[in-house]
Amino acid sequence: MPKRCGVVLLLARLLAKLPLSVLHGLGAACGWMVYLVSPRYRHYLSANLRAAGFTQAALRRQAIAEAGKGLLELPAIWLRPHAMVAGLVKQVSGWDLAEAALARRRGIIFLTPHLGCFEITAQYYAQRAPVSAPLTALYRPPKKKAVEPLMLAGRARANLHLASADLRGVRTLLRALKRGEAIGILPDQAPGVGEGEWAEFFGRPAYTMTLARRLAAASGAQIVLAYAERLPRGGGYHLHLAPMPASIEGESAERRLNRALEQLIRLCPAQYGWGYNRYKVPAGAKPPAGPC
Repeated sequence: MPKRCGVVLLLARLLAKLPLSVLHGLGAACGWMVYLVSPRYRHYLSANLRAAGFTQAALRRQAIAEAGKGLLELPAIWLRPHAMVAGLVKQVSGWDLAEAALARRRGIIFLTPHLGCFEITAQYYAQRAPVSAPLTALYRPPKKKAVEPLMLAGRARANLHLASADLRGVRTLLRALKRGEAIGILPDQAPGVGEGEWAEFFGRPAYTMTLARRLAAASGAQIVLAYAERLPRGGGYHLHLAPMPASIEGESAERRLNRALEQLIRLCPAQYGWGYNRYKVPAGAKPPAGPC
């Protein structure tokens, strides 16, 4: 395993030196390669797009290429100097939301779905925010252990900390919020049994995390949605920050969260991670009784 990790790190360092436009070009080809050789991935990507109402063939082709770009851009995001990575963000919309939340000193909960370059959102905040308000990101170890040292090295930046995806990590997040700091969570992964509720996501029941809602209630922190749109021809990224939409009478907190994510994804559907099995039933969880 150490030898394999060394090879992965060496390859990543070489890729990190390439221009972003080249990485995105290679990534688009890589996306098609994965799509063609993996029936499972091909099924989920196509089925999830159709179920969400995105039936255009051109959009499916774009989604295949964008998924590959998301993979090949990671060495640059993880291994280049922090200031250089933050400099890839060429435009920011909604930063006033972060400034207002910081001024309240009640903490910020950044919810970043797998949309665009989700890795750069935390790094940009950590580079721009004051040292008195660092960001702690919830961290779940990757299934491929050879990638973990690379991921940890890339995410261990100044003003950016990691918290494990377990009870100890949740306590770390809550303490950070109570200090008026920021935390980052990926809200569109199926949580473990007992950590979610079934709620509609693009018309289908999806086991949806309750963590963001519980942390906000316990701390009074402001929830801010964030995603970094990939610009054409390797031109960098446009960081978007948005507030949670107003609640609807009778709507659960989890449905409200999924509705907020749907709104973001519809703005940039080709850059969402459609290949993930979002509608799976976690081991030990009770399947939904019917439509949510």
